Amino acid sequence: MVHAKRWTLKKHFVGNPTNSDFELKTAELPPLKNGEVLLEALFLTVDPYMRVASKRLKEGDTMMGQQVARVVESKNSAFPTGTIVVASSGWTMHFISDGKDLEKLPTEWPDTVPLSLALGNVGMTGLTAYFGLLDICGVKGGETVMVNAAAGAVGSVVGQIAKLKGCKVVGAVGADEKVAYLKKLGFDVVFNYKTVESLKETLKKASPDGYDCYFDNVGGEFSNIVIPQMKKFGRIAICGAISTYNSTGPLPPGPPPEIIIYQQLRMEGFLVNRWQGDARQQALKDLLKWVSEVRG
Repeated sequence: MVHAKRWTLKKHFVGNPTNSDFELKTAELPPLKNGEVLLEALFLTVDPYMRVASKRLKEGDTMMGQQVARVVESKNSAFPTGTIVVASSGWTMHFISDGKDLEKLPTEWPDTVPLSLALGNVGMTGLTAYFGLLDICGVKGGETVMVNAAAGAVGSVVGQIAKLKGCKVVGAVGADEKVAYLKKLGFDVVFNYKTVESLKETLKKASPDGYDCYFDNVGGEFSNIVIPQMKKFGRIAICGAISTYNSTGPLPPGPPPEIIIYQQLRMEGFLVNRWQGDARQQALKDLLKWVSEVRG
């Protein structure tokens, strides 16, 4: 008999999420049927996108999210006990699956790479960086990339992939310790946007000729300052808008239309689940290879 704990959305967020918006519930799971497996969570995700996507949940629903889980009981030969998988089962400590919604870790996953990275650099956030930079922005060697929230789970991978591809990378963060961290990762220019006198002048100094690619995780006023500094035919990947997620007032206006038109810029929003099949598997192989090389 297993009692599954799960965190539910007690009430929809207003402004910043608070502990009272969530409720921990426990329910007894039924015995396994043939073809089913019982899984135990090892790692859960807590991601910024949940702040917006949770609007689609009903109050009382289990919070969304991926997890790395271990099969602890099996009546499905494809998933023997001990199998490690990634599942989109939300914030729950135990759950039952028929296996259709489970993804096994790659067989070549090395012992030196923590399993938690299947939710990070070799998972959803890594894939978001990979496809946003390489497919949406289509970066090429020698180009200049600007990324904000650059020390985050997505932004930090964006910068590292851009460096692997031979780009100059400029990153914006909100703390001095993050500046030091990204310099260790090889970013060419990193600045704390909270302490610079002028974001506009800081961006100009970092890349006087402008930016070929802008990987936007922040939106709002920050983007209104970056976009006028894009080069002609620049590409903008709109991944997130974390500066606006908790806002309860009117949102700031967007960038001047004439900049988009006369610089002939391309802006595109995207969700990582667009890429499936062979493209996704190749991306995971690339990400695992790069992480394995770094970790030795």
